[in-house]
Amino acid sequence: MIEVKKFYGEWCVPCKRLAPVIEEVKSQFPNVKFENYDVDVHSDVASKFGIRSVPTVVIVKDGVEVKRIMGAQSKIAYESSINEHLL
Repeated sequence: MIEVKKFYGEWCVPCKRLAPVIEEVKSQFPNVKFENYDVDVHSDVASKFGIRSVPTVVIVKDGVEVKRIMGAQSKIAYESSINEHLL
């Protein structure tokens, strides 16, 4: 199973720009689990994943981190990263 974990902060401007991009990507991958973690609320999860800056998107396959994307990137970057691990 593929999971996409987005780490963000409510105060983070790039995070706000990333939100609609991730929503678009999410609509294209109905079999992928998407989770959002506000680092101020879910500091335990952010710590577990070693999140040091936001936004950070972590792609997990079968419980193992396979990709980490830091900063707001293009929709294509997220789509191709997910597709790469769907095989």
